[in-house]
Amino acid sequence: MAEVNVYNMTGAVVGQRRVAEAVFGVPLNTAVVHQAYVRQLANARQGTHSTKTRGEVAGSTRKLFRQKGTGRARQGSIRAPHRRGGGIVFGPKPRDYRQDMPKKMRRLALRAMLSDKLRAGELFVLESLSLPEPKTKQMLGVLSALGLTASTLLVTAGVDRTVILSARNIPWVRTLPANQLNIRDLVNYRNVVMTAAALEAVERLWGGGAEEQEPQEAAAAEERSEG
Repeated sequence: MAEVNVYNMTGAVVGQRRVAEAVFGVPLNTAVVHQAYVRQLANARQGTHSTKTRGEVAGSTRKLFRQKGTGRARQGSIRAPHRRGGGIVFGPKPRDYRQDMPKKMRRLALRAMLSDKLRAGELFVLESLSLPEPKTKQMLGVLSALGLTASTLLVTAGVDRTVILSARNIPWVRTLPANQLNIRDLVNYRNVVMTAAALEAVERLWGGGAEEQEPQEAAAAEERSEG
């Protein structure tokens, strides 16, 4: 069973913690990760784009000039696509971009990315993250103590308003509760910082036997993280 260092808010190692092999001991499957990433991006699309065809744009139906005798190319409608203000040829119309993916594959992609973060030394576990008041300077101090200065995903056990307010003005930090962990953020952010409580929540949600038991909490977490 793999172990990970546990840090305090000053960056000192205060112990080690064993992590679940079912979540953090999975080989990287790039094909599944890619499919899950593309699926999440596709499911986030609204699909409300719409253009007008020549039958939908405003304009007269009168023939512009007589067919023959003018020396000009024949023209039948001011709404033709090749004319200014005319209709659009093969333009986008409202559609549903959603993609389906089996639950086992979705959870495999999440576990594979978490395991890869651990193997690459990009997973940091904090003993606790308790700030007395929302202060960006204090959050920067905690992150710099861990040696992090760019691209960091900060995961807490639940919605922590103080942490959110302290990190929202740092452009390279994104905060997320454990039950909204998703493949897009794991791919987009290089470093992952979790509190010990968040790590326990992640192991509980996506730990061993999740495929067979399909707990309602894990299914709800996946639905929340899709967008």
